[in-house]
Amino acid sequence: MRIGSHVAQEDPLAGAQARGADVVQIFLGEPQAWKDPEVRYPGGAQALREAAAAADLPIVVHAPYRINVASTNNRIRIPSRTLLQKQVNAAAEIGAIGIVVHGGHVQAGDDPEVGFDNWRKCIERLERPVPVLIENTAGGDNAMARGVDRIARLWEAVRAGGGDDVGFCLDTCHAWASGETLVGLADRVRAATGRIDLVHVNDSRDAFDSGADRHANLGQGHIPADDLLAVVRDAGAPAVVETPGAEVEQGADIAWLRERLG
Repeated sequence: MRIGSHVAQEDPLAGAQARGADVVQIFLGEPQAWKDPEVRYPGGAQALREAAAAADLPIVVHAPYRINVASTNNRIRIPSRTLLQKQVNAAAEIGAIGIVVHGGHVQAGDDPEVGFDNWRKCIERLERPVPVLIENTAGGDNAMARGVDRIARLWEAVRAGGGDDVGFCLDTCHAWASGETLVGLADRVRAATGRIDLVHVNDSRDAFDSGADRHANLGQGHIPADDLLAVVRDAGAPAVVETPGAEVEQGADIAWLRERLG
């Protein structure tokens, strides 16, 4: 099992080495903006692709947080589709193994079925030279991917759009915060999606079913350590920590996982 972390986009290889990571996740550009993707590695996309391949370092891209293809607001949904396609294309250029995107939400009072159908339309039109991995959500009653029941409905829409190749990213903090018991979670998710392609391994600063997306370093939050480790084992996918801190703290989290997973 490959274990790594989210690192700075300017030099993912240096970030991996400093943490002892053998897989990394990066942004391509600004995570909170509508700007086009940007490769900040010296030499650009091709240089990063070649360097990562030579180092045997798989790279995952995380799409900007603003993307919400489920939205009923045209001013959000349409730019989201456009930006997601650009991000997918940029991820392919650097040789990424996948791109993570949040499931999004509809507005208060909207029918969630409209949001699911907007995902179907997005998948129908989205060119996918790299796997798109939809991530589960911590909070929000109108979220498309909060809880396994919603995820199952989302996957029905994704498959209806021809998305048999669309993958799933399981975030442990988000699941805990959404009110999903971690015991047996991997099996429940696979029953809904057929797959788990990546695990975001994060402890939670807040209590179960809080709805709060607040990550903590491993073993320092509210999630029982045995439950957290069981999810990672059962998922059988690459694991990426998105925990507070940088080289020292995330390096310690990677070591914490390796020591306990054996």
